[in-house]
Amino acid sequence: MNKIYRYGLGLLLLVSVKVQAQNQVIDAIIKEANENSQLEVLAHELLEGVGPRLVGSPQMQQAHDWAVSQYKSWGISARNEQWGEWRGWERGITHIDMVSPWTRSLSGMQLAWSPASPQGGAQGEVVVLPDFADSVAFQKWLPTVKGKYVMISAPQITGRPDYNWEKWATEKSFEKMKEARSAADIAWQERLRKTGKNRQALPLALEEAGALGIITSYWSRAFGANKIFSASTKKVPTVDLSLEDYGLLFRLAESGKKPQINLNAQSRETGVQPTFNTIAEIKGTEKPDEYVMLSAHFDSWDGGTGATDNGTGTILMMEVMRILKEVYPNPKRTILVGHWGSEEQGLNGSRGFVEDHPELIDKIQVLFNQDNGTGRVANLSGQGFVDSYEYLGRWMNKVPREITADIETSFPGNPGGGGSDYASFVAAGVPAFSLSSLSWDYGTQTWHTNVDTYDKIVFDDVRSNAILAAILVYMASEEPVQVSREKRIPLNMRTGEPTEWPTPRSPNRRGGLD
Repeated sequence: MNKIYRYGLGLLLLVSVKVQAQNQVIDAIIKEANENSQLEVLAHELLEGVGPRLVGSPQMQQAHDWAVSQYKSWGISARNEQWGEWRGWERGITHIDMVSPWTRSLSGMQLAWSPASPQGGAQGEVVVLPDFADSVAFQKWLPTVKGKYVMISAPQITGRPDYNWEKWATEKSFEKMKEARSAADIAWQERLRKTGKNRQALPLALEEAGALGIITSYWSRAFGANKIFSASTKKVPTVDLSLEDYGLLFRLAESGKKPQINLNAQSRETGVQPTFNTIAEIKGTEKPDEYVMLSAHFDSWDGGTGATDNGTGTILMMEVMRILKEVYPNPKRTILVGHWGSEEQGLNGSRGFVEDHPELIDKIQVLFNQDNGTGRVANLSGQGFVDSYEYLGRWMNKVPREITADIETSFPGNPGGGGSDYASFVAAGVPAFSLSSLSWDYGTQTWHTNVDTYDKIVFDDVRSNAILAAILVYMASEEPVQVSREKRIPLNMRTGEPTEWPTPRSPNRRGGLD
């Protein structure tokens, strides 16, 4: 009896010591994150020192090199791994000036991979794509665009977002506006359809007919925000104008005032460029060949500086690695972080990593990815892994309640087939989870827009996410055994029949080159 008592007491003391040590590390994580945060510095250096990170651009390469250097300054091993090649392109200045019927400098920018204007720009009349009877009428009209700029986007009924209308308009007025907007959108889609060309082919037809350039406007339904993507033209520039200035030119052209602009959009092709992922690691001590992963894509579109897509995810993961190196320098398992290239064109960097490292896939304990903005983590899905609730629930229980109180969970959930880089790993059977954030009007205000900039970051929310992610990684590293990978095959909600688990897909390793 005495012997059993002593054994029980020893076991209790062992558990108590382990819990106490665990709490000390967690307390140290919280203290380091709150008292020595590097988030603001990292954001400034990445977003404003380097700038936007369009795949194939010099800034993308500069970002990779900066990250490796930053990690090494913290004593963390880091490297750039090539996974493919991309069409190289560098943005230059964009000056758009209306010179008739009066003078005004317009707000707009060249789209990614757009050809340049002649040096000093080119002046020409601006015309609106007419409403043709059919594609035959479009072909007859085409020769008239020679020497002119052609507007191919729908004008907006209003430049006020819906939330502004809801605040100030009468209900009747608001409904009237929405009906008019819907009708105008449908009418413009029909106008485009009657050309016989899709959105990619129409600009090509216009440039072949001698147009000086293409003018678009892709409003994001928020004040001052436009989506900025890529051009399909091969010879002449494509620019996106702000809603306000696009509407001005459109109305002048429609009323017969024949506005003219001088467009000087400079850019240059830089040939075939290598594309990389940046990988950093803190080597494990007891199980160095098992891994806990952090994940965030490094590239961005270049309308703004990619602050919330995905600068915040990038600096979050860098800060987590810095914190863990400081307070947990000898983890049980190796802690890896992947900063992926070309997520925006189809998860290419992370798909390349999965395809190039089959030896790692079965040894990844879990992966945590963050990609959708600056807000506090608000949603966590089990991604179809049957036992995800058991281990994620235990680990999250160690996170301060004020951080986890408002996180909605879905277990076991369904596997993500796309959307961000965690899906590349889920398809390969890795328990990979998206730390999904509060909106902060991400979809309209900053996602792929010209105003996705440093000032939109909510650093208190990112700091909260750093604490959450660091504790989850620490707990996953300390977990005695590898977590279960048992999957629940999702059901088709319409038929009730089982579907299939997502399958790994190969990356595009020659973007814009084939």
